[in-house]
Amino acid sequence: MANVFLSLEPCNGDQIGYDPLENGLYLSHHKELSNSLNPYTSVLKRNAASNSMMISTLSNGSWDFKRLRRTPSLGESFGSNSTFYSTDSSSSSGGSSNCSLPRIGSTNSVNSLSLKPGVHFRDHVWALNQRYLAAEAIEETAADIINQEEENGEGMKLVQLLITCAEAVACRDKSRASVLLSELRGSALVFGTSFQRVASCFMQGLADRLAMVQPLGTVGYVSTPAMNKTDIALEKKEEALRLLYEICPHIQFGHFVANCSILEAFEGESFIHVVDLGMSLGLPNGHQWRRLIQSLANQPGQPPRRLRITAVGQNIGKLLIIGDELEAYARSLGINLEFSAVESNLENLKPKDIKIYDGEVLVVNSILQLHCVVKESRGALNSVLQVVHELSPKILVLVEQDSSHNGPFFLGRFMDALHYYSAIFDSLDVMLPKYDTRRAKIEQFYFAEEIKNIVSCEGPARVERHERVDQWRRRMSRAGFQAAPIKMVSQAKQWLAKVNGHEGFTITEEKGCLVLGWKSKPIVAASCWKC
Repeated sequence: MANVFLSLEPCNGDQIGYDPLENGLYLSHHKELSNSLNPYTSVLKRNAASNSMMISTLSNGSWDFKRLRRTPSLGESFGSNSTFYSTDSSSSSGGSSNCSLPRIGSTNSVNSLSLKPGVHFRDHVWALNQRYLAAEAIEETAADIINQEEENGEGMKLVQLLITCAEAVACRDKSRASVLLSELRGSALVFGTSFQRVASCFMQGLADRLAMVQPLGTVGYVSTPAMNKTDIALEKKEEALRLLYEICPHIQFGHFVANCSILEAFEGESFIHVVDLGMSLGLPNGHQWRRLIQSLANQPGQPPRRLRITAVGQNIGKLLIIGDELEAYARSLGINLEFSAVESNLENLKPKDIKIYDGEVLVVNSILQLHCVVKESRGALNSVLQVVHELSPKILVLVEQDSSHNGPFFLGRFMDALHYYSAIFDSLDVMLPKYDTRRAKIEQFYFAEEIKNIVSCEGPARVERHERVDQWRRRMSRAGFQAAPIKMVSQAKQWLAKVNGHEGFTITEEKGCLVLGWKSKPIVAASCWKC
């Protein structure tokens, strides 16, 4: 039987980026995968034969490096209408959108890899494997979401409608996408079921993305306008963040694991220094550091002779207010605290901005911050990590959303984000009553903003670039960091039972990282790194 592959590529307009591991490599997959992506297919299935065939290809040591050659660009090779998947589904208006995948022979699938200068062959093999896993994740995610809603006929219909609309937007079929969005507006309700509520957020993102689509035949999207948030919008988001912190364990989990790791690093030290990247998301009152100060004051023996906290952020006025409050709180507990602030975003941070004194032990703290500098070129993140590495901290504590929202293909990002935020909205459904305004604020003013950024934005405007633990592990390793395993699973579980009595939340250990999840779906991961 001949091996026939389909080149899996982004719909015209998807921005793949400039990472040599994420550009120039396009997954080949068996034709049944593209058919299975259609949400109206009766059974979502994997083709086991093509799976084993791909794995065999990736692991075949007989590949000849010299046979790989540079190929023309995507547009030159396949034309401007290359797409991410194929579908022949007719819209409800009777029209159709044919997004077909260009076919290439199996013997050419190896030669279609573009090697870039300075990139190792093993990195290309890894990247190709990631393409395959991304396509498989789309299939699994669609099946997962539909299975969650299958008991409710209306819910399953909404899932199918949402995915079909995403397909139309990805294929830049404006007329069909507009019809589907009109249908969604009648079903995706802000005060409906958990999935109706999350669907309303994704619908807004799709509508915003569709508004930026250029006509077929052109390349890319129109430039995303700069976010012009009013003071009222910022106040609403800050209020939603405070409510999220008080009600959900997501951020508190990060603070708890970070503080335990920091206390362990400071054990027996007299002069200690914390550099906080982003100053805990800008939450007022410095919650994380109040708890650290309290722990330092209550630990047996003499407290440290000096604690320094350096906050990095762009709102210097707010940081100084938090600093004054923390210094007063520390004095009341007999702790000598020196607070300083650096007014800078992470991308422009320089080692000289952080004052380091001789004899002090330094740790760096990052809570839900570094994903914002994971750009296409990877240079921004590398720059930040290089700065941190030059500071030579005893540990770097990294807490990030544990999900894949930074893949090169729009539909893959969309599906993973839909699965991820469906779990979050489901947890909110359990914790708060249906018509609780606090839940609506958290969903519409905080999580909806993240969702819309993931779905509608591209290029520098897309800052919610969450990644999985394994991807962070690779990035940190490349930057010269080594993992420092966190060994406090039982302690973290006891903490979770005390602060949140809902059985749906779980804490697991994954290769030295701690992961907070909801019903087995990872939400937030905490890890520690040393130079």
